[in-house]
Amino acid sequence: MPSIPGTHYPSPAHAPHPSPISHRSGRLQVGLSSNAAMGSGDKIVVVSAPKHVPVDVTEPVRLYRSPPRRDRAWIADRPGDRTGPTVSGPERGARLGSTGPDQGYAFGLVSHLEGELHLGSVKRDDAVAGCVAVAMKRSALFGRAPVIHDVRAAFTIWGFLDADPAQDMIDARSKLFAEVRSHHHYSERRDLVDLVPDAVLRQDPKTIAANYAKDWKSNFSSEIS
Repeated sequence: MPSIPGTHYPSPAHAPHPSPISHRSGRLQVGLSSNAAMGSGDKIVVVSAPKHVPVDVTEPVRLYRSPPRRDRAWIADRPGDRTGPTVSGPERGARLGSTGPDQGYAFGLVSHLEGELHLGSVKRDDAVAGCVAVAMKRSALFGRAPVIHDVRAAFTIWGFLDADPAQDMIDARSKLFAEVRSHHHYSERRDLVDLVPDAVLRQDPKTIAANYAKDWKSNFSSEIS
């Protein structure tokens, strides 16, 4: 065998002799014989089964076997299984939210807007919690994980990318975003998300920004005060 620099090979006299292999209970046990001597400087990790564990070399090897085949079709009849017309899609309704994949990724995307945010009197954690929830709703409408455009659209709708928002917008969001970062105020967070209709969120970010510039109230489903 050619010598490789930096690699140590134990001499034949010091080489360990592996003991029989056992597949007891599906576990692979490889041991080194007790008469294996270790030379000075040899670095060999010795891993073996305890001596009190019986090893039967005649025991057949345990292989993977598929589980028994079901003889009937699977039926959603367990408690909690969704049945009926809603089984093909997420349920809609008050406080049910918007189901989508990897929605928490939206929190990480907020950092890309740090230099553009104008939070005013709203605490940062409250603004992030509320707008991220809106961004999650937008991404869920398209059946995908959040992207930066969802986050930008949400902060645009609520005027946090505007250095000089209208005073009635400032007053409205100061009330709506108060403490929404807390799980004790989940209902309030859902309220401000539900104020933004699906039709608005399905628009591209440029259209949302243009509508905000014309009349910020046009991005909401009802009067905000």
